[in-house]
Amino acid sequence: MWARVRKSGAGFFGSPRPEADTGKDRRTHNLFEAAAVYVSARAEDDQEQIDEAAGWVSPEALSFGVSELACRAVIALARERGESPQTVARSLLGLPAA
Repeated sequence: MWARVRKSGAGFFGSPRPEADTGKDRRTHNLFEAAAVYVSARAEDDQEQIDEAAGWVSPEALSFGVSELACRAVIALARERGESPQTVARSLLGLPAA
């Protein structure tokens, strides 16, 4: 978070601060990639990977990506099972049928 503030502040004040090369991968990650890594890491209880994926995008973007992944997963399971998405979602959450 502070890196973003520093970067935007540097442009405003006209004296960009050089960033230290940490040797990490500098490529950008999209919100769907972050969501996929985050959710799979949660399923595997891999806190290091959870933290890494959470840092790739803003919390709002990650939330949107996780929500989109959940929708797509429920739709895929519903088609596979021949059930409605609502039935599948309630089943996954352990809720009684509506």
